[in-house]
This record gives sequence, structure tokens and C-alpha cells, in this order.
Amino acid sequence: MTYKVAVWGTGNVGRFAVRAVDHHPELELAAVWVHSASKVGKDAGELARLDRELGVKATNDADAILASDIDCVVYCATAEIRLPAAANDLAKILAAGKNVVASSPVTLVYPNHMGDGIAAKLANACKEGGTSLFISGIDPGWANDLLPLTLSGVSERIDSIRMREIINYATYTQPETIFNVMGFGKALDSKPLLLNKGMLSLGWGGTIKLVADGLGVELDEIREIHERVAVDFKIETTGGVIEPGMTAGLRFEVQGIVNGEPKIIVEHVTRMHDDVAPEWPKGHGYSVMIEGFPKMKLELTMEDDSGDVAVGGVILTATRLANCIPAVCQAAPGTLTPLDLPHVTGKGLVG
Repeated sequence: MTYKVAVWGTGNVGRFAVRAVDHHPELELAAVWVHSASKVGKDAGELARLDRELGVKATNDADAILASDIDCVVYCATAEIRLPAAANDLAKILAAGKNVVASSPVTLVYPNHMGDGIAAKLANACKEGGTSLFISGIDPGWANDLLPLTLSGVSERIDSIRMREIINYATYTQPETIFNVMGFGKALDSKPLLLNKGMLSLGWGGTIKLVADGLGVELDEIREIHERVAVDFKIETTGGVIEPGMTAGLRFEVQGIVNGEPKIIVEHVTRMHDDVAPEWPKGHGYSVMIEGFPKMKLELTMEDDSGDVAVGGVILTATRLANCIPAVCQAAPGTLTPLDLPHVTGKGLVG
């Protein structure tokens, strides 16, 4: 069976989603929604930076897309600073009878993490439209939910499980997120959105709850810690310049506390230059570390064609969503987590 798909947004993740949908043998790219008027009428292949046209012209007419016969929407619109609006978007799409796989809002990787209000809104929209919603990506997403849960399946005893991201974000083309949400390029005593009390837990607490659910443990609470460092040299990034003395490194942990101890931990080590904070954990990519018996460590690296790790992570976000579309379309209506889906493989993707 072939599923007709619309990609909603063609920015950082969306352009790779277009590529992934076009390449997948069970998917047909049927529509592309764009926010920018300058993109309206452009071919999806151009927006995805392919060397060929795909025969699908971008539109900003959401109602026309929702009135069409598409099966699923890949929702890639930014949601970090527009959570209520993004939730409204998702509810409208779902109620119109279209399944959704989404890269945002990432806090909804575990739908009930947001409390009864938004969770009920989306569940009701799924019920009205007879549709399913699956929010995922690489992080929050596959690298710190399904990957560690899979690894836990060969444990005898688990004392703690840690999921760590180490990435240089200098080439990450989301300046609003990098500078304003995360606070890079700002003074160390500034207070970016991400570091307001409770925001780290909002973003990654859903992941902690999902892993706890998969491991069958009850959480006492979720804690968060962070540290920042400045740089003593100038850094040129794709989104702007970081001047000497400004923030260029951020390390944080979101900890799931069980019986008074951190047992499930998401850790991020984010630099804007590889020479920043040499005392912090080094490397590039993702790792899962299980303390217990046996003690295990699994490392994952990813790159685009130029060797860029940050862009490689963005690609994995898009491909995770696209490859899950058939399973999501076949699932019973409702808000889904990886615990609700069958094992998704790269079936049909061998060239």
C-alpha cells in the first residue's frame, strides 16, 4: 500500500523530510505546506535542495491540504516558542482525518507529560478524526527512548541508564533556537528561555517518563542541573558570531529520580566549537550507558555527505518520522509512543 503524505514546513527538518518521503517506496509526496510567502509555488525538489523537481508545488493553503485525500502529515513546524499554536495545528490536522508524525513539540514525545489539557485536546482530535499522532525525532526521540529501551532488553540488572548527546552546534541552522532559546552568544549571567526553571524538564521530562514507563519504574520526581562556559576567542557560526566572553558551551542533565537516586538521565554536552570546555565529555553523537550487570555502552555517530554531525542528527529526525508513517497509519486512533508501535525497520530502503 502507498500512503499519500504532506510535509508541513520545509525548514531545518522539513527539507530532509521531503527527501525521505520521496525516497520511501511506500510513500507518495502529495503536498507541501510552507509558512513563507516566498516559498509558495516553488517545487518541493527545490525546497529540499535536490537536483531535480518532484512535481509538487508548495502552498500556504492549509485548508486545501486538509480537504485532500492525503493519509498523513509530517509536521515539521517550529514549536519551541509557540507550543499552544503548534498544539492547535496538530489538533486541526488530526480532527480533519489526517494522521500525523511530528518533530515538534518535542515535549509531547510522551503525550501525557504536558498534563491533561493539551493531552486531552490531542486525544479528542484523534478520536474525532479517527487518526493517530506520533511525535519523535532523534533527541528527544529515538536516541534517548527506543535505543536505550532496546539495549535494556539484554540486561540482567539496571542500576542506572544515561543517554548523552555531544554535538557541536555551530552548523545548526536555527539561530532563534541557538541564540535566544539556548543562550549561546549571550552573557553567562543572562537567562535564556531554555534555562528558566522547569524548562529543561518540560523539554526532556517526557523522554524520562517514556523510558520509565518502558522499564516499569515509578519516578519520585524529575530534577535538572546545568552549567555554562564562555569562550575567550571569536567563533563564526552559520547563525551568527559568538564574541569572546560570551556563552559557547552548555551542559545539562535531566534526571529521573527513583528511590531518591538519579536512575534515568538525559545529558547534553553542547559546544559551539570543539575547543570549548575540554574538561567536559568529548566526542560527537549519541551514547547510551547502562550501569548494572552487565555494564554496557553503546555509541552512535551520524554524518551528512560533508561529515557534519549536527546535520546528520537533523537527517535522522526526518528519516525516523518518515519511516514510521506506515505503522502510524495502521495504528489504532490515539496519541502514540514507541511503546505502541511495532519494530520499524528500513524495509524497502536498500538501494
